[in-house]
Amino acid sequence: MSLDLTRTASSKQPILRRPQLSEDVAVSIRRRIVAGALKPGTFVRIDETAAELGVSATPVREALVSLRGEGLLESVPHRGYRVVELTQQDIDDIFWLQGTIAAALAERASRRVTAEHLQQLTTLNDDLRDAVTRADADAVERCEFEFHRAINKIAGGTTLAWFLLGAVKYTPTHFHASDTDWGRRAVRGHEELIEAMRRADHRAAGELMRHQFTDAATLVRSFS
Repeated sequence: MSLDLTRTASSKQPILRRPQLSEDVAVSIRRRIVAGALKPGTFVRIDETAAELGVSATPVREALVSLRGEGLLESVPHRGYRVVELTQQDIDDIFWLQGTIAAALAERASRRVTAEHLQQLTTLNDDLRDAVTRADADAVERCEFEFHRAINKIAGGTTLAWFLLGAVKYTPTHFHASDTDWGRRAVRGHEELIEAMRRADHRAAGELMRHQFTDAATLVRSFS
């Protein structure tokens, strides 16, 4: 089976050559596995993948070894790397972990937020709304990242934010960003989150953030 992995990266262009090249390749493959685009039993060939991404075989090989260590691939002697089944429970667990951490950070941020912070979040959400309106998936992905990063910085939870970043790498963010309905729901959810922070409703802020990840899990399940 031939795989066009360039279509699921954050850009439709081949991956650029950078020091973290093997991780970029891993991100591209990981997203497809989590989104269900790469079905269990599919072989990811080193040479084919390198050609499709416009890179050499070395970073692809390193990426596949890394994904094998994560349990997403298995090595089959003399045949290559094969996608391991990712169950619905696995998907639920991934988003549960992300939602739990993000909710804790949002609740903490709501206790520290200032008027200046609220204006910053509103501006970032306006940028997201504009990107959704233009159906610019790359911009949606960037704006969504910046909004959540701002909340994490307000919360000041460096350790929790680090763990969240590790969990988010299993999320096919571009997959969500391409769905206009999800984008509109995200904008509304951010508006409600900002308002909860404005009125110092800490519990509501956490639950609203958790709901965004629950919604994302539902979207992924519908296509897996």
